[in-house]
Amino acid sequence: MSIKEIRDAMENGTVFFGVRQALKNPKKLKSVFICRDTRDETVEKLEAAKIEFSVLKSKEDLAKELNLDFECEVFSLK
Repeated sequence: MSIKEIRDAMENGTVFFGVRQALKNPKKLKSVFICRDTRDETVEKLEAAKIEFSVLKSKEDLAKELNLDFECEVFSLK
């Protein structure tokens, strides 16, 4: 279900890619998703900012399913 949410947000232009965008806009976020193989330092930054997140598939699998030409660790929906 969450991959569908990310895909819908991409179509609507309501998704932030990357940890910096998530940390910049924590109050605007509806939900945050991270990849299973996200770096520990990224997870620590999100936890320190008290941003709740759900864990999804690997970066490679998500990039393929979302038809992205790049890999991303953090997807934030506004």
